[in-house]
Amino acid sequence: MALWRGSAYAGFLALAVGCVFLLEPELPGSALRSLWSSLCLGPAPAPPGPVSPEGRLAAAWDALIVRPVRRWRRVAVGVNACVDVVLSGVKLLQALGLSPGNGKDHSVLHSRNDLEETFIHFMGKGAAAERFFSDKETFHDIAQVASEFPGAQHYVGGNAALIGQKFAANSDLKVLLCGPVGPKLHELLDDNVFVPPESLQEVDEFHLILEYQAGEEWGQLKAPHANRFIFSHDLSNGAMNMLEVFVSSLEEFQPDLVVLSGLHMMEGQSKELQRKRLLEVVTSISDIPTGIPVHLELASMTNRELMSSIVHQQVFPAVTSLGLNEQELLFLTQSASGPHSSLSSWNGVPDVGMVSDILFWILKEHGRSKSRASDLTRIHFHTLVYHILATVDGHWANQLAAVAAGARVAGTQACATETIDTSRVSLRAPQEFMTSHLEAGSRIVLNPNKPVVEWHREGISFHFTPVLVCKDPIRTVGLGDAISAEGLFYSEVHPHY
Repeated sequence: MALWRGSAYAGFLALAVGCVFLLEPELPGSALRSLWSSLCLGPAPAPPGPVSPEGRLAAAWDALIVRPVRRWRRVAVGVNACVDVVLSGVKLLQALGLSPGNGKDHSVLHSRNDLEETFIHFMGKGAAAERFFSDKETFHDIAQVASEFPGAQHYVGGNAALIGQKFAANSDLKVLLCGPVGPKLHELLDDNVFVPPESLQEVDEFHLILEYQAGEEWGQLKAPHANRFIFSHDLSNGAMNMLEVFVSSLEEFQPDLVVLSGLHMMEGQSKELQRKRLLEVVTSISDIPTGIPVHLELASMTNRELMSSIVHQQVFPAVTSLGLNEQELLFLTQSASGPHSSLSSWNGVPDVGMVSDILFWILKEHGRSKSRASDLTRIHFHTLVYHILATVDGHWANQLAAVAAGARVAGTQACATETIDTSRVSLRAPQEFMTSHLEAGSRIVLNPNKPVVEWHREGISFHFTPVLVCKDPIRTVGLGDAISAEGLFYSEVHPHY
C-alpha cells in the first residue's frame, strides 16, 4: 500500500509540474529542473516540442497563419515584366575584364566602369539596388555575355510578373498579368497566369541580376550579407507601355484585387515624360471601380524628384496598400522630408522605432482619415531580419496572419524549401527594441513563442514579426515580391472599403 501511495504521489507531482510547464512555458528551464530535483523525482524530462528559438518561432507561425474569411478570387497584376538572367556578379565582372576598385554609386549607369563601381558600392553594404543602363549597345554586349555564361539561369522577372507568379501558385485564384511578355517569359509563366494578347511582344526584355553571397570576397571587398544588384536597358517597362492595356483589361476580367508595380522603371525617362506618365497613372487608377483595393509595390529608386512626385502627385492617395523595403522607405522619407530624413543610410539592421515612425508618418500624412480623401490604409514593410505591417484601423483584417505568412515565405523561398528548415535559418532580429523615437514608445522584448508583436498609435495598428533568415540562400531575387504577394493573399479587406 505504501508503495502504491508513493507511486501515486510521484505521479501527481509529475502531473503538477507538467501543468506548470504548460501554463507557464516561458518559465526558465533551470527553475523547472530545480523544482523537479527538489522533489527527488530524478532527472527532469525534456520540454515537449522544438527547443531552438528558430523551431519555436516557426511552430508559433504555423499556428497563427490562417486563411481569411473573405478571400480574393481574381487578382490583376501589372505592369512590369521581363526575363531575369541570374548569375554571380563577381564572376560576370571578372569575365568582362573588370577588377575591383573603389565603390561609387551612380544613379544611372553609362559604362562598364560605372557598373563596376556601383556594384562594389552596394556589395560592400550587402544592400539590394537596381539601376538603369543608358547605353543600348554596351548593355546588349554585357547581356549576351551574361546570358551565355556557364551557370546563368533564366527566370520570370519584373515585380508584376513575380507577384503574379506567386499568386498563381494558389489554384483557387485566377491571375491576370499585363506587361511586356516575350516568348521566353511566356514559356516561363505558370499556366494559371492569363496574359491578354495585347501584352504579347516578339522580343523579351532582359534584366541582369548579379548575386553575391554573405562573406563573398572580391579583392579587398567582403559582402556582409547575401544580396543582388539589378540593371537593365528596358525601355518598354520604363515607359510603362502596358498601363493602358492593363486598365482596359480590368473591365472584362473583373478583379477583386489589383496590384500595380513598375513606377521605378521610369527613372530612365525624361522629367517631362515622368511627370506626364505619373498623371496618367493616377487617372488610370481612378478608372478602377470603387471598392477594388489597389496595392502599389515600390522598388529601388535614386531619383528623389520622381519619388517625391509619386508621394505628392496623388499616387499615394490613389492606392490602398504599399509594399516596400528598407532602402525604399529611407529614400521615400528623404525625398519627401519625412521623419529621420537626415539619416544618410541605415547603420546595419534598420532601427525598428525609426521604421515605425516613418510608416506612421506616411499613413498620417498621406493615408485615409476623416479629413483626407485618401484610399491608403496599409503598408507592408520588409527588411532582411524583420517585417512590419501597418494599417489604419477599421479597414483590414487578418493582418497578424498576413505578416507572419510574409516572413515565413522569406525563409522558405530563400532556402528553396517547402517548409522552414530550422537547421538552415537563423533568428537575427533585434532581441529588444523601442516602437518609436519621436514619442514615448514601448520597449518590446522578442519572444519566439509569441513571434507577432502588436502595438497601436493614434488609430494605426502595427504588426511586427522577425524573419528566420536563410543562412545559405539559393536565390534572393523576387523575395520582396513573394513577401508582398503572400501578405496580400492572407489579408482581408473590410467589405465597406
